Amino acid sequence: MQWFGKGSGNIEDRRGMGGGGKILGGGVGIIVVVLGLLFGKDLTGLVGQLPATGSSQEVALGTPTDAEGKFVDGVLESTNQVWEKQFAAMNLTYEKPVLTLFDNSVQSACGNASSAVGPFYCPGDNKVYIDLTFYNELKDRFGAAGDFAQAYVIAHEVGHHVQNLLGITNKMDQYRSQLSEVEYNKLSVKLELQADFFAGLWAHDAQNLKDFRLEEGDIEEALNAANAIGDDKLQKQAQGEVVPDAFTHGTSAQRMYWFKKGFETGDFNQGDTFNAKNL
Repeated sequence: MQWFGKGSGNIEDRRGMGGGGKILGGGVGIIVVVLGLLFGKDLTGLVGQLPATGSSQEVALGTPTDAEGKFVDGVLESTNQVWEKQFAAMNLTYEKPVLTLFDNSVQSACGNASSAVGPFYCPGDNKVYIDLTFYNELKDRFGAAGDFAQAYVIAHEVGHHVQNLLGITNKMDQYRSQLSEVEYNKLSVKLELQADFFAGLWAHDAQNLKDFRLEEGDIEEALNAANAIGDDKLQKQAQGEVVPDAFTHGTSAQRMYWFKKGFETGDFNQGDTFNAKNL
């Protein structure tokens, strides 16, 4: 993909500010790593239980000067432009999220998290958080290389922001204490697959932006990333067996299906995963 426009200027760059060392360890650390690598798990309640370390120094919003930071900022701006139009079509106003870059660990309204958590969205402060070294893990461990695979990660997290603005996240929180773990996991899968759909919808609509251009192989990179981080594939790799009741994000096939559906239809109304008959 290529982005020819300015960035969003809505980046909070906390890299190099120190993070207080490792937070996670043992079984909890392993669990959170797996959640993070799946992208976008709602970590409210889990992250908040971790020790609070890291810098709380105020950081002004802006556009990073390094190539990686500029790329992330360009992707964020493209999502802003897409979702502003989508919300306008629903007679709503889109509130742009902040994207926080960090290394080691970071404080959020959802609590403190280490880079082992991977990319996440915190509904408490409307921010997307990412340690860019995650992209090395995505490429080296899961074989999901390419700039569009990286863009997919951001678009998925922004998809969670969209869900938060529309009140979907709040409904999920209400169900958390009402359902069994197995039943709640099923809803979590629907939430995550909808975020994948929203990422596909972003890719569809971004083609119409004057500053954006898809390149050959981009969509394949996103689908490869979606395939690499399906619950079934990760469970098989980690424990040698697949436990469907423990799925929280969907299978590889489901993640690819919903991203592709969003990309091919570009129709917001096609993304109601909660009432989909095949889920």
